[in-house]
Amino acid sequence: MKSFASRALALLTVSLLLHGCQSAPQPANLPTDDLVSSFRQLDQSLASGQLTVAESQLASLQQRAQGDTRLEQYQRQLAEAYLAQGQQALQSGDLNHATKALSHARSLMPQAPALTTGLDGAITQAREAEVNAAENARRAAEQAAARAELARHEQARQLKLAADHQAAALQATEQQPAPAPAAPKAKLIDPAAASSVVPLPMLDNQDNERLRSLLDRVAEDVVAFRCAVHIEVRQAKDYPWVAALLNARIKRLDPGFTPRLSQAIKPTQTPQLILSPQRP
Repeated sequence: MKSFASRALALLTVSLLLHGCQSAPQPANLPTDDLVSSFRQLDQSLASGQLTVAESQLASLQQRAQGDTRLEQYQRQLAEAYLAQGQQALQSGDLNHATKALSHARSLMPQAPALTTGLDGAITQAREAEVNAAENARRAAEQAAARAELARHEQARQLKLAADHQAAALQATEQQPAPAPAAPKAKLIDPAAASSVVPLPMLDNQDNERLRSLLDRVAEDVVAFRCAVHIEVRQAKDYPWVAALLNARIKRLDPGFTPRLSQAIKPTQTPQLILSPQRP
C-alpha cells in the first residue's frame, strides 16, 4: 500500500511540473547583432570580388561603428584586393583599369603609401612603354610616309626624264633630212654615156622568149633612167611588136611614165635599141 502511494505521489509531482512548464511564459527571441550581419556581408563581398560593393559597405560601417578595431583590418583587405585587381588589369594591358584600382587602394590606405608603391611603379613603367611605343610607331609612320614621298618624286622624275628623252629623239628624227633614195643600178646601159646600144638578134630568129626576157631588163633601165628609146628594125612590121612588148613592161613598172619611142627601118642592120638616159 505504501509503495502504491509513493508511485502515485511521484506521478502527481511529474504532472504538476509538466503543467508548470507549459503554462510558464516563453523567453522572447533576442535580436541579431546588426554589426555582425554587416561585417558578414562585407566578408562575402570581399570573397566574391565585389570590391565596389565592399567599399560601399565598409564606408557605411565606418560611420556606424567608429572606433571598431575590425575596420582597419577590412580597410587593408579591401586595399590589397584593389591592388591585386590592378595587377591583373596591368598584366592584361588595361592601364586605365589598373590606374583606377590603384586610386581606390590609395584612398583606402593613405597612411601607408608604401603599400601601393609596387603597382604605382609598374603602371608608370607601362605608361612610359606605351608612350614610347606610340612615339616609335609615329616616327616609323613618318619615315614610311617620307620614303613613299621620295619614291613618288623619284618616279615622277624618271617619267619626266623618259618623256624628255622621247621628245628629244622625236625632234631629232623630225629634223634629220630624209635619206636620199639609192641610186638605181643599170641593167644594160651605161648611165654616164649619152646613149647605149642594146642588140636584138633574137628578133631575126623570131625567138620571142629571149626577146621578152631582154625587154624586161630594158624596161627597168628605161624607167629608172627615164630613157628615150630609138627602135631600129629590118622591117616596118617589127616595130609595133617590139614597141608593144616594151610599153607593156614599162607600164607595169611605172604606170605614170610614158617613154619617148622612135623608129628607124634599116634592112641591112641587125635590129637594136638605142637608149638615151634623161640628163638631170
